[in-house]
Amino acid sequence: MALLPVAEALKHVLKTADTLNAEQVGLRDALGRTLASPVESLMDNPPFDASAMDGYAVRIEDATQAPVTLTLIGESGAGRPYSGKIGKGETVRIFTGAPLPDGADAVVIQEDVTANGQSITIREAAKPGGNVRPKGQDFTKGRALLEPGRRLTARDILLTAASGHAALSVVRKPIVALLSTGDELVEPGMARGYGQIPASNSWGSAAVVEAAGGEARILDIARDSMHALAHALEQAAGADVLVTIGGASVGDHDLVRPALEKAGAKLDFYKIAMRPGKPLFFGSRTVGGSRQICLGLPGNPVSSLICARVFLVPLIGRLLGRDVPMEIIDAVLAEPVAANGPREHYMRARLDLSTSPPRAVPFKNQDSGLITALQHADCLAVIPADAPAQAAGAPVKVLKLDI
Repeated sequence: MALLPVAEALKHVLKTADTLNAEQVGLRDALGRTLASPVESLMDNPPFDASAMDGYAVRIEDATQAPVTLTLIGESGAGRPYSGKIGKGETVRIFTGAPLPDGADAVVIQEDVTANGQSITIREAAKPGGNVRPKGQDFTKGRALLEPGRRLTARDILLTAASGHAALSVVRKPIVALLSTGDELVEPGMARGYGQIPASNSWGSAAVVEAAGGEARILDIARDSMHALAHALEQAAGADVLVTIGGASVGDHDLVRPALEKAGAKLDFYKIAMRPGKPLFFGSRTVGGSRQICLGLPGNPVSSLICARVFLVPLIGRLLGRDVPMEIIDAVLAEPVAANGPREHYMRARLDLSTSPPRAVPFKNQDSGLITALQHADCLAVIPADAPAQAAGAPVKVLKLDI
């Protein structure tokens, strides 16, 4: 049976995912969340004509010629506005951010003024509206500020706070349960018996989930038995996505698929034309009346993390109601690449941005057992299935690893 191309597999994954429901969060918890509803300003900014400088508020008709002497009648500070009105020949000491007093329409900066007790002498003529930030200069009440689907940044939080919002409607974080399987696994930091290794995959995948905007839930390691897997699958109840790691091949101890199918899962596809990452599967099941997406990643740590980048990150983005770009970059190969086989090859590489176009430098050893090579990489050079040998300088599509 022909293996499913990566692009087709990804279409299968994304077409089944619907945006999750929304929830209200305070601004302190909004960073990195995905906006569910449009944001409109609740006020003008600034909410009044405000001084842009420290100086003196004046009527422009009193200060168009210099020098001129005016009578000082009061002071306006930020949060402490002057309550009276400026009349002919009068001025008010004003500070940056303070409301312009009634009757004033310009500010003379203090460097252009000589103060003398209860009077001042303006040495430089004022300009109409000079050094004044007019009401609503930045934005006005009711103006659309942010659209749904946006992942909120620090700048967005600043803007929404300045517009009067204390909370925002955001898409609920998808809960992603991560289940590592295998008798050989122990939790990182625990004592290992001969033949055992740390269960690194769930921790790496959890980091991918949370970087993409999801909430990771690491389940206990499941041993290689149908009973252990059945119990582990029960622990995944309540998750929007179940990611199994390992046990998805065709060996005697690869029991994840039959255990999932026994638990009611329907698989859409199994095995894809991807290197590394061939034994990947996708489907869904109903748990407690809710549909749970099931994604099976390979047990090899490098394959697992690369597949999480290619499939899990866009899936989380779709559940959040935003399309996550694959961060594909057009580059050229820095070194020759041998002819490829029938599976699309995601080669670990580093991207040299000092040239135009950028150069992708694939690592010479692409053994999927080398976790250090993945850590040193910052991108994946994507070589199409059945591509012929390519020389240095040939164009190549590059996928950024970090999101």
